[in-house]
Amino acid sequence: MDTQQVRGASAVPARHPAPPRPDRVHIINGLPLTAIERKRFERAADGVDQRFITDPSTRDNDVWGVELPMGMRDEATVIIGNPPPEQVADCRHLAWLQTASAGVNAYESDGVLPAGAMLSGASGALGQSVSEHMFAMMWSLMKRLPRYRDLQGRSRWEGLGRSLSPVGAKVLLLGTGDLGSHFARLVKSVGARTIGVRRDSHKPAVGVDEMHGFGELDHLLPDADVVAMTLPAAANTHHLMDAHHLALLKSTAILINAGRGDAVDCQALATCLEQGRIWGAGLDVTEPEPLPPGHPLWKQERCQITPHVAGGTNLAVNADRIVAIALENLQRYMEGRPLRNRVR
Repeated sequence: MDTQQVRGASAVPARHPAPPRPDRVHIINGLPLTAIERKRFERAADGVDQRFITDPSTRDNDVWGVELPMGMRDEATVIIGNPPPEQVADCRHLAWLQTASAGVNAYESDGVLPAGAMLSGASGALGQSVSEHMFAMMWSLMKRLPRYRDLQGRSRWEGLGRSLSPVGAKVLLLGTGDLGSHFARLVKSVGARTIGVRRDSHKPAVGVDEMHGFGELDHLLPDADVVAMTLPAAANTHHLMDAHHLALLKSTAILINAGRGDAVDCQALATCLEQGRIWGAGLDVTEPEPLPPGHPLWKQERCQITPHVAGGTNLAVNADRIVAIALENLQRYMEGRPLRNRVR
């Protein structure tokens, strides 16, 4: 178990005390666990009906989705994993869903969870892999590597002019949670200055040199050399980087998005890149996903796109951390203690 990562997972706010457990607990565990890990989960819920429904061979899959057997849905009180929301809606007695993903918005829609059911995620498990992916995108765009790769494919030996460096760069972090904080530490290690933007500008974050509120965004964007986005899905972040905000960026600015795809207006970004108004963009998430075949970003040489692979089980250690967070929360649940990463 990665105890260090579990300790770093965000604790549930005081407004979310642990409610009483149902008299009868039936756990459906959809994580692809090793034999040793299964024993740990069995010990954590000793004497409770716990059914393991996922083949351990799927552990290296990018997405840990799980299908809930029809016969188990009516009796399930706890689900660990990421079943389809429409299957969760069939679980009338569900008291708690622990996802294997940091994002839980798919389960927050009306009618998915029963009234009073708890929902918690795996926030804290993916900071390393997502931030490293963003870091690699930033470097490759600064050094024009995607465009040099395009030239290589055409057997062309041709220089593309000056490149950029993170040394002395101002990196604007839109989102300063686990992902943003990890990325901040990486860019600081190579000489950048980090400026964070979050709802509560008085709340610090590891690796962030100074913090501001979203109301200051128009004043911060023109000085940014890199804009790194790790925002969760929310109504007030939809198309945050729209045509207006993109127009505020300098011509040498780089935009990286590894949070939620709809935080960037991809059509406006395509126009911005086509007109050469910013240096480049790296997207691990898009709106929609995937982009339709004719979308202009597919062929935009200034844009680097990866298919939402920065997190998940991109690194083997991610799987270990997801399992560790779920195991600790199961222990907390059985002991009647507040859950970590609880969102409702």
